[in-house]
Amino acid sequence: MPRPIAATIHTGALAHNLARARAAAPDARVWAVVKANAYGHGIERAYAGLQAADGFALLDLAEAERIRALGWRGPVLLLEDCFEARDLELCSRLDLWHVIHREDQIDWLSRHKTARPQRVFLKLNSGMNRLGFRPDAYRSAWLRLSGLTQVEDIALMTHFADADGAAGIGAQQAVFDAATRDLPGERSLANSAATLRFAPDNAAVRADWVRAGIMSYGSAPDFPAHDIAAWGLEPAMTLRAELIATQALRAGDTVGYGSRFVADAPLRIGVVACGYADGYPRLAPTGTPVLVDGVRCRLVGRVSMDMLTVDLTPVPGAGVGSEVTLWGRGPAGSVLAVDEVAHAAGTIGYELMCALAQRVPVSVD
Repeated sequence: MPRPIAATIHTGALAHNLARARAAAPDARVWAVVKANAYGHGIERAYAGLQAADGFALLDLAEAERIRALGWRGPVLLLEDCFEARDLELCSRLDLWHVIHREDQIDWLSRHKTARPQRVFLKLNSGMNRLGFRPDAYRSAWLRLSGLTQVEDIALMTHFADADGAAGIGAQQAVFDAATRDLPGERSLANSAATLRFAPDNAAVRADWVRAGIMSYGSAPDFPAHDIAAWGLEPAMTLRAELIATQALRAGDTVGYGSRFVADAPLRIGVVACGYADGYPRLAPTGTPVLVDGVRCRLVGRVSMDMLTVDLTPVPGAGVGSEVTLWGRGPAGSVLAVDEVAHAAGTIGYELMCALAQRVPVSVD
């Protein structure tokens, strides 16, 4: 039989989470963000659950080709635009929309020969300091684009750096409002955190488009301030395995590489068929939550390549073959949010989902 580990993608949860974005911003259209292979879920697997979106936002031409091959005929937005001028030929064939964030991308468009004018989102650097035109250069970029016959329509966008934290979005929103005052065009400001935290009470943040990224996949963008239950989200990925052995420890016995965990009393542990080569975080410490037969247990010792070990004290009836939920949906309605595991390991849910290894079989329900 195959090694007892598998991931499941829940298309119903994807659809539910997308609907939560609509509920938070009912007068806006929704981009389903499927970059990074739909945050590790697989574009082809996630597509069925996200078809109610108004458009798909992604990173590169290969992802755009995959969305078009699935039959999507609506808007597709390149979040970082092209990486060289010749890419515009394929953009025209695929009818892609562009995020323009630097001058040479405008130069490329000005030289592009196309019978179909392009739709662009002009990005403002309102304080994130990654991509986009600074406020003092934004209007001149807009004027350049507006004068091109290759450009059909210009939308205005920015990206919040602290929508998930205490600093919030006020300062960046003020910069955006000042830089775009009196400019025509649709607007897109809100990522997942801004959509959930600010869009319901702020029409300017809802604007014309919201971008449903991590929330689509059942991860709370501001964990641990809020968990997925607080936002009404559902896990879209479950990683489960089984116990393949048990060990009875005596006081003083150690577990795993480096002997990091030392039992201070007799303890029964289970060995799980999952390790960092499957995408589980190697730095997850003792105490990281794991579900065994739906019961919350704790990881003990160091995660190795193919195995990890858990304390079976809360579930004394567990044995070889018992179901282990590393994150996602467990038996009998139990849930272990990916955010909890990621937080224990000092990272975020995004990384865990994107890191799911190719050797893990994946199914769709």
